[in-house]
Amino acid sequence: MKIAKYLFIILISVIILSCGDDIVTPEPIDPELLSGGANFTTFVGGENAFGTQGGELTRDESRLFVAGNSLFRSNWVSAPASVESLDGLGPLFNAISCGSCHFKDGRAAPPDEFAIEKSGLLYRISTEGFTSNGDPMPHPTYGGQLQDRSLPSAKYEAQVIITYEAVNGNYADGSSYTLQKPNYEVIDWQYGDVTGTLDVSPRIATQLVGLGLLELIDEDDILALEDEDDADSDGISGKPNYVHDVENGGKNLGRFGWKSNQPSIRQQNAGAFNGDMGLTTDIFPKDDWTPVQETTFPEIINGGEPEVSEEQLFRISLYIQSIAVPATRNIDTEQYKNGKISFQTLKCGSCHTPLHKTGKGGFITSLNNQQIRPYTDLLLHDMGTGLADNRPDFDATGSEWRTAPLWGVGLIPSVNKHTRYLHDGRARNLEEAILWHGGEAEDSKELFKALTKEEREDLLFFVKSI
Repeated sequence: MKIAKYLFIILISVIILSCGDDIVTPEPIDPELLSGGANFTTFVGGENAFGTQGGELTRDESRLFVAGNSLFRSNWVSAPASVESLDGLGPLFNAISCGSCHFKDGRAAPPDEFAIEKSGLLYRISTEGFTSNGDPMPHPTYGGQLQDRSLPSAKYEAQVIITYEAVNGNYADGSSYTLQKPNYEVIDWQYGDVTGTLDVSPRIATQLVGLGLLELIDEDDILALEDEDDADSDGISGKPNYVHDVENGGKNLGRFGWKSNQPSIRQQNAGAFNGDMGLTTDIFPKDDWTPVQETTFPEIINGGEPEVSEEQLFRISLYIQSIAVPATRNIDTEQYKNGKISFQTLKCGSCHTPLHKTGKGGFITSLNNQQIRPYTDLLLHDMGTGLADNRPDFDATGSEWRTAPLWGVGLIPSVNKHTRYLHDGRARNLEEAILWHGGEAEDSKELFKALTKEEREDLLFFVKSI
């Protein structure tokens, strides 16, 4: 019965998408197609590839998915407002909705060079040291995140201008490439000059597929991939990031964010409400609004305590947990098969671990016991000085980043109409993303550069298909 229902879902997806979208032919159903497992793989392609709910949701879960989807796309406004459930924005913020950064549940692109514009690229900031909970120490005047927008009754914190410089290189076959290295200049500080140490880390909003599955990978399975001291001498030494769990107290394994600095989807969402939109929750009941700023503008009206209700936070969290993963594509082509061999030969899978299995737990039982293909180990790796932000984040050093999941990256051009990758969007395509790899991935990058043009194209084809 379950298989028949799944086949029916596939058939409906194919019928719906028969007008030009990129469709994966689902017959025969090879397990390699099922990136999100039997329950959370979608065959919907095109611009809606990242916005499909997982299968086997209950009626109540499906209803909550729809409600969460609506809230995700809703614009918040300043208080007081006629719609009390959506007021409380600010006083400082980067965006007015979740969907304005994660358009169609996808990945943002950085602003153009020299542009001062609002986008899904934000900047985490901190000063020297850590809090008692191990968090990076917020700046006493500007807090932990740079907010470039504000209510009319306040002032934004600062603006950032990006410029790029060329980084040239060559492949072993003699062909050349040019990367673009971003430089960030923070200008127009509104609450006084910055003194002392200030670490600035750009972070782009990324696609949201499969997060509920990543949340349920057993911690022991993740830690089994840890090799901090490189005991096997393969040059790869991934390590976990243990971070502050606000609700449960103490530290738990980080899974989400560019440096694995959040332990759960729920806390990640509450943090985004707080830092990105200036909205309070039961988890973060105080605005990201320093004493200096509050003293400067003491009459800001809030939208309730908390401004995001427990029900709203639950709906958003369930929605994000329920988003399905696009199926793997092109698996019967020679390019895919050849690229897969190169992926293994270059040891890309040492960090971008292909296979995992979810455990049990959580509200959505259909996420349990799914064999998935996220291509990540969820561990931190030293990526070298070229990608370093030089800002520690709990146990992550200034050059360490979480292995980004690769599932669905080839559909970002269809969903978001761009091909920008890495933590700050500097890579203009997947080829550049590979060429920026350093540190533990230096050997793999050099092996990539030694491939023939055809072999490089096959590897890129494979990555775009998973």
